[in-house]
Amino acid sequence: MKILIYGINYAPELTGIGKYTGEMAAFFAAAGDEVEVITAPPYYPRWEVAEAYRGGYRKETLEGVTVLRCPLYVPTEVTGVRRILHEFSFVLSSLRYWIPRYFRPYDMILCISPPFHLPYVALPHRWLHGTPVVNHIQDLQVDAARDLGIIRQPWLLRILESAERWLLHSVSGVSTISTGMQHKVVKKGLKLDDTILFPNWVDKELIYPVAKAASARRDWGFEDEDCIVLYAGNLGEKQGLESILHVAQRLRDMPRLTFVIIGEGGAKDRLQAEAEAMQLTNVIFKPLQPLDRLAATLAAADVHLVLQKRAAADLVMPSKLTNILAVGGHALVTAEAGTTLYDLVQTHRLGTLVEPENVDALECGLREILSGARAQDAAGAEEFASAKLDKENILADFRLLLTLNTKQHNSWNSLHR
Repeated sequence: MKILIYGINYAPELTGIGKYTGEMAAFFAAAGDEVEVITAPPYYPRWEVAEAYRGGYRKETLEGVTVLRCPLYVPTEVTGVRRILHEFSFVLSSLRYWIPRYFRPYDMILCISPPFHLPYVALPHRWLHGTPVVNHIQDLQVDAARDLGIIRQPWLLRILESAERWLLHSVSGVSTISTGMQHKVVKKGLKLDDTILFPNWVDKELIYPVAKAASARRDWGFEDEDCIVLYAGNLGEKQGLESILHVAQRLRDMPRLTFVIIGEGGAKDRLQAEAEAMQLTNVIFKPLQPLDRLAATLAAADVHLVLQKRAAADLVMPSKLTNILAVGGHALVTAEAGTTLYDLVQTHRLGTLVEPENVDALECGLREILSGARAQDAAGAEEFASAKLDKENILADFRLLLTLNTKQHNSWNSLHR
């Protein structure tokens, strides 16, 4: 196939949407597809363009994929309004690459959301050439902006919700990464049969079980007797990460316990300042670790924190959980009963569940795990990752779906049925 992918995040970003889009595009190219990507320079999760990519437009080839980079505005402090400006600056700058491509044939166009509005740019290609345009939703951005209070202006939310609803009905197909997100999309007027579940995955060549002795513990100065509670991922506002500091303060009575926070993001400076003000000697911050050390990094932990605010339920699916499961780690997950994340963890014994935004529950869950009382909660983690999250299987199935769609000239919906 000849595939065009349109998304604001892409490799070599190590976390988040860019990592998955980069791996997907490379998989398609390795399978023989001709793949082009229109994207931005790497800036996430630091919210700062990588030094090697500063400047204007550039074209490069990564793992057989033609990557077209567009300059954009990257705010130093992320607010609702500044994020809108950031995303629209990417749309405007990307038109330089899009305009000539409206006159070139493609078998498939994949738009990666967020930003939710990218399919607006791709739809003219469908109208001109009948090219299928698939909207792959990693986060339900408009819902999150509303429910997390990122955007508070009712008139602006109404405009965004109407624009999103129109797009969902105008593209050829919609895919999402969880069943909870599928049901959220259904509430926007689509039928469940009109959506495809395309979950995130684990690369077994990079993420696999590692013995504690071979983990990163010694590199960080820890002994075997020490206990590590790890949070690794985006340090943003969706997770409610201040609860880590509060529970660390309560667990000062455990002298060999350390909370390690790894990552970058808009909330990092604030969290570091709060930890210093609270004189938390049992909390340390580390930068993102190299990808080839990710398995060793995750294996260093006795407990992994997977935190989300209550309002984020079924709006995003924490991608960090897939890697934790692949190393056989014990995840402490904040999720409400009835959400997709809660049901998934409980049904398959993937970790310990506690109520979101409840420091008492978080403290109780941690103490029980560290005492050994909740060991069976995560008994199914490694098996689930092996059976359900294999990168090759997930991407091969999705590519087959796209290939059949283009060859049979069926609609996305009729093919799925």
